[in-house]
Amino acid sequence: MSRNLNLYLNDILDSIKKIESYTNNLTESELLEDEKTLDAVTHNLMIIGEATKNIPPEIRQKYEYIKWKQIIGLRNIIAHTYFSLDYDIIFDILSNKKLDELQKVILLILDQRLFFTS
Repeated sequence: MSRNLNLYLNDILDSIKKIESYTNNLTESELLEDEKTLDAVTHNLMIIGEATKNIPPEIRQKYEYIKWKQIIGLRNIIAHTYFSLDYDIIFDILSNKKLDELQKVILLILDQRLFFTS
């Protein structure tokens, strides 16, 4: 039985909120020194990527300015090559507020009900 798209979209929002709460006001060195927080952030980025894979192509095309393939790609890197993960990339995502635009789009998708429930 497949999950409803709403659940995947809410997974993304929940993970973004968690990442924001874990990293509020952290510097890069503080993040890199805090292994538990780094693991939690990495885990939630992986959840975001996994949930993103389940957003239908027609929705992703409508919001093509979101880097969907990079989001999914990061998930794949975390899941399969975690030992070579570049934590500078993760800090770049956080410090440049790259999750903010994704959050806005996910809220818009939910608000406009641009999907079919199953």
